[in-house]
Amino acid sequence: MKDMGAAITDWTSMMEKEGRDVLAKAEAKWELGDQLKEMGLYPYFQPIEENQGPVAIFRGKQVIMLGSNNYLGLTTHPKVREAAKRAIDQHGTSMTGSRFVNGTLPMHEELEAKLAAFFGKDDGLVFTTGYQANLGVLTALINKSSVTVVDKFSHASVHDGCKLANGENLTFRHNDTEDLERVLSKVSPNKGILILVDGVYSSEGDLAPLPEIVRIAKKYQARIAVDEAHGVGVMGPGGRGAVHHFGLQDQIDLIIGTFSKSLASVGGFVVGSKNVIDFIRHLGRPMIFSASLPPSSVAAAMAALEILIAEPERAEKVRANATFMKQELARIGYHVGNSSSAVIPLVIGDELKTFCIWKDLLDAGVYTNPFLYPAVAKGQGTLRTSYLATHEQSHLDQALAAFKTIAKNYDIQSAA
Repeated sequence: MKDMGAAITDWTSMMEKEGRDVLAKAEAKWELGDQLKEMGLYPYFQPIEENQGPVAIFRGKQVIMLGSNNYLGLTTHPKVREAAKRAIDQHGTSMTGSRFVNGTLPMHEELEAKLAAFFGKDDGLVFTTGYQANLGVLTALINKSSVTVVDKFSHASVHDGCKLANGENLTFRHNDTEDLERVLSKVSPNKGILILVDGVYSSEGDLAPLPEIVRIAKKYQARIAVDEAHGVGVMGPGGRGAVHHFGLQDQIDLIIGTFSKSLASVGGFVVGSKNVIDFIRHLGRPMIFSASLPPSSVAAAMAALEILIAEPERAEKVRANATFMKQELARIGYHVGNSSSAVIPLVIGDELKTFCIWKDLLDAGVYTNPFLYPAVAKGQGTLRTSYLATHEQSHLDQALAAFKTIAKNYDIQSAA
C-alpha cells in the first residue's frame, strides 16, 4: 500500500482539482478508500445496530462505546424518551415551516426561557441544528463593518459561518493568546470585532484560555461568543460549560451550544442579552430559511436539560471518569495531549498505524474514532476517545485492558 501520508495528500489534491467538468474530481476513483476497505481498515459510515450509551452493538458484537458525545448518557433515559413520544402525539412529527412563520410552538419558547435561565442570560433562541446556531449568530451580527476573529481549531460551523457572513474573517493559532493579540492589534479601530472560540475543543479536549481572552478582548473593545457544544453537561458548576467553569458568565456576551451531545436530542441554541437575541431572531439566515426544530426534538432536549438541573452529579461523574482514564492511559504510555474535558485524544502519529490500532481496539471490544488530516494536522493521526456519566468502572477497566494489550503490540510505552 502507498504511504498513508502520501495517499492522503493525493486525495486532498484531487478534491481541489480544477477544470471545466465540476464532477470530474468526484468521479475519479478513490484508491485510498478502496485500499482501506480491502484491508478492513475503513472506519467511516459504519452502521451501529444499537447504542445504549456506555455499550453498543456493532456488527453483532457488544463494544464499550468510547466514541460518543452522549456525555450525560441521556439519549435512552425514560423521561427523555417519554417526552419525545408525548410531543409527537400532541404536535405530530414536523412543523413544516421556519420559526419565522408557522414553526413556533409554545414549547420552543419555553425551552428558550429555560436555557436562558440555566446559563444566567436574559433570553435564548433555538435553532434546528447546532451547526445552524453558529451560522445564525454570524450571519445576523457580522457585516462589512465587522471582523470575526476565531481560533483555527474552532468547529467547522464557525468557519463556515464566517464565510457566509458579510464581513472580514481572521484566525489565530490554537489557544495562542499572544497571536490573538497580534491579530487584534491589526484590526482597524473603525471595525467591530467578534471573537468566537470553542469552550472545549472537540478533537483535542482542551479548554479555551477564556480568562486571558476576556482580558485581551476588553483591551480592544471586542465582543466574545463561546461555542459550548462539548462543554455543556461536562464542565463548570452544574454542567453549564467552560464559561461557567472560569466564572466568566457575566463577561461573555453570547453562549452558543447544541442539543446533540449532552442534551440527548438534535438542535442548537444561543443565549445572551434580550436585544441581541431578538436581533439574531430576525436576521439570522437559518432562523428564517430552515424548517423549525421538530416537537419531539424540542421535548427531548427540554427533558434532558431538566434532568441535568435536577442531577448535577452527572456532570461530576463525567469528569471523574475522564480524569481517571486520562491518568491511566498516560500511565500506559499513550500521548493524551492537554485534555481537561470528557474528550481524551490519543495521538498516534502515523496514519496507517492509527487505523490499525483503531481496528485492533474494535476487535477487542472498544469503539473509538480515528481522526486524520484535515481533522487534525498532517502526520498527527489521532484516536478520539470520550467518556460518559453512565460508564461504570467495569466498562473503563475492560477498555483499559484492551489499551494495555494493544500498547504492547505497537511498542507504546510510558517514558516514566
